[in-house]
Amino acid sequence: MGVPPKSQSTFQNTYNADVNAFFPKGITINAGDKVKFIPVGFHTVELPAKGSQPTALFGPDGNKIAGDNDAAGQPFWFNGQDEQFFSQPIIQSNNFGKTLKYTGKQRVETGLPLADKPAPMTVKFTKAGTFTYYCNVHPGMKAKVHVRSRHAKRVPASADRRALRNQVNAAVKVAKDLNTSKPADGTVQVGAGGKGGVEVYRFFPDATTVPVGTTLRFAMSTGSFDIHTATTGPGNPETEPASYLGAMAASLTSPKVDQAAVYPSELPGGATATLTPALHGNGFWNTGIMAAKSAPLPSAGTVTFGQAGTYTFYCLIHPFMKATVTVS
Repeated sequence: MGVPPKSQSTFQNTYNADVNAFFPKGITINAGDKVKFIPVGFHTVELPAKGSQPTALFGPDGNKIAGDNDAAGQPFWFNGQDEQFFSQPIIQSNNFGKTLKYTGKQRVETGLPLADKPAPMTVKFTKAGTFTYYCNVHPGMKAKVHVRSRHAKRVPASADRRALRNQVNAAVKVAKDLNTSKPADGTVQVGAGGKGGVEVYRFFPDATTVPVGTTLRFAMSTGSFDIHTATTGPGNPETEPASYLGAMAASLTSPKVDQAAVYPSELPGGATATLTPALHGNGFWNTGIMAAKSAPLPSAGTVTFGQAGTYTFYCLIHPFMKATVTVS
């Protein structure tokens, strides 16, 4: 469930990257065999029931947002909208460390890996067929288990090791290329996604200088399987957990999600916000959670810079990602 541990330093330290993929991306077994799903990142595994789609990461809990105000005491536009929380089937599942059986009739789900060191989930496949499994966190991240009859000739383990090695080597090449990403003028790209689920966790550019009155578009990479935000306001969510942005970011890994982290700070389709230290009472602006491949989540947000200064933008989901915009 993610990059094999022996390869992680290459991606993270050399390329500031990770791979939202299962390794290997396909495996062939015989009916009655077991597959161990090993968590090495913030990923889930879901084997949906036959004919069903994987569960969305966020979903309404049946309640409406009320009394959600900004730092100036003004209601955010999304009051009255559905409260979005981690979907109950994902929150209620915790099958790490367990052995389950999959027949295609029922959904099998790990749940979110919220423990420090979650144990693998093991699944026994009892029937022949080809079964697709998904990560609920990263839209587009999926792989297949090909289950043959009990008496079919077994695929040698060396074939799996070779496929794994080839997949890692291909991903390294993609990560290297993604680090040269150059978005269009007027756009700050939030992350860079490429073939095979490779994701570089940077803003492109991560520092820029613009005059007052400039409008910038913060946009997802079209190849991304991940979700990001571009968010500015008081505090560093990586080093200041008690700050305004720190508490907002922390809520995204808890059952009680701050709706101001999920929704865009400005009404979609409305006028472009003008960012100053006074916006929303404390200089807060947020794209909301964006995804390139998962409507109805937005894939971009636009803001105009109305006052000179330095504005730091973070991804609330990956707080180590940041960019500075110097406005003169």
